[in-house]
Amino acid sequence: MAALDRWERRLLGIAHVIPYFVLTVTTVLYSIFTTQSVSERWFTYGVVAFGFVWMAWWFTLHPAWRSRPELMAVFIGGMVLFYGVLGMREHWFGAVSYAVYVYASEILRGRWMFVVVALTAGLATLSLFGGYPPAGEEAAFWLLLLVFVVLACTFTYIGHVTTEQSRLRKELIEENEGLHAQLLVQAHEAGVQDERHRMAGEIHDTLAQGLAGIITQLSAASGEDWERRVAVAAELARSNLAEARRSVHALQPPALDSAALHEALDDVASGWSKHNGVPVSVTLTGAVREMHPEVEVALLRTAQEALANVAKHASASRVGLTLSYMEDVVTLDVRDDGVGFDLARPSDGFGLPAMRHRVHRLSGALFVESEPGAGTAISARVPA
Repeated sequence: MAALDRWERRLLGIAHVIPYFVLTVTTVLYSIFTTQSVSERWFTYGVVAFGFVWMAWWFTLHPAWRSRPELMAVFIGGMVLFYGVLGMREHWFGAVSYAVYVYASEILRGRWMFVVVALTAGLATLSLFGGYPPAGEEAAFWLLLLVFVVLACTFTYIGHVTTEQSRLRKELIEENEGLHAQLLVQAHEAGVQDERHRMAGEIHDTLAQGLAGIITQLSAASGEDWERRVAVAAELARSNLAEARRSVHALQPPALDSAALHEALDDVASGWSKHNGVPVSVTLTGAVREMHPEVEVALLRTAQEALANVAKHASASRVGLTLSYMEDVVTLDVRDDGVGFDLARPSDGFGLPAMRHRVHRLSGALFVESEPGAGTAISARVPA
């Protein structure tokens, strides 16, 4: 977008310099080759000076006027009159018609653009012949007039269409950027909702049940077994404290603040393995490349959720994590050799739904393979 803007500004700047350049060059040629008298020369120089002032005042020095049709009608009318007077005085000034074409294609629209261009082409033909031709030259005059009008209108129209396409393309790019920004905001909001949903499940599955168990144990702590019940309540409290810390940690993974995704997965896996006493192997395949932060966070949290499910349900002896960078997608596979479960029976927990929501939000897919006694495999695939 920035490069396109730079090129458009350069081309527009060149187009605005062309009228001054053409008028300057033709004036120099006129001064060298004209056979007019001194008084006629000074009159012509006065007309040229008028043209410079007219273009500078009405167009160059007041860019805001270009959006006011009534002022631009006066400007274009003055340019046509100026060119008609100058072109009729000396054929060297015929090339000044390019100035009128440039202004007409930028300012005018519809039939008025073609009317002004055709009129200017007619004046250019008259300038070339020094006025209406004498008998015997009318055919050549009208043939050149036709050629000039057709060429001038065609190239002016092509320039107009090109400018309009550039403007529409620019608007489309700006619209897409706005839509992209809106989608990012919506994705962020959806991520917040997903995290709230996940945390609600965490609280329901762990903290709320643990607190209920603690209350039950303490309420029943009487008689000879009070020490055992207090010990059970203390163990439940420690377990719930660990769950609370894990849930808070998952809200904003600090592992990604200063490390790449595969390094963050190593840290998460080693910490989980140390806490649960189950070995975890982390494998990396493909060429590592930078991805959108939303993608990295989603994959890291999917790994955390999968490991949490292994700790709570799988009774596994080993776990394997594989992060694979492919051409247009990246996948995260988490496999364990635990007890597995029946996919036909819906889960009461929030773990798998939270992972599925998080991956689907990024236009990805989550696959789960498991059966009782055969372990579980979870695969998250998202666009890279």
